[in-house]
Amino acid sequence: MLESRDEWIKKRAYAIWEEEGYPSGRDTMHWEQASNERIALEKSDGKDVKISAKSKAKRKPTVAVVAVASEPAPKPAAKLTSKKAAVAKV
Repeated sequence: MLESRDEWIKKRAYAIWEEEGYPSGRDTMHWEQASNERIALEKSDGKDVKISAKSKAKRKPTVAVVAVASEPAPKPAAKLTSKKAAVAKV
């Protein structure tokens, strides 16, 4: 089943937003870009062709992910023993 034109634009605008690193306040620009891409695809392929909204480019890692990955792993916490186990060892 083919998705509606607005649904395709919605998905494509979301994909553009993800590709740009989730910026705020650019939703109108993303919607316009997606709409223009849909118009261009309709002109080149015709309306009978199913058009995918997802981008084929891989998402860029965010800075927060890179910063977390470069930090050393925390040392595991010492195991807690129960009072009974501590008394039994003595």
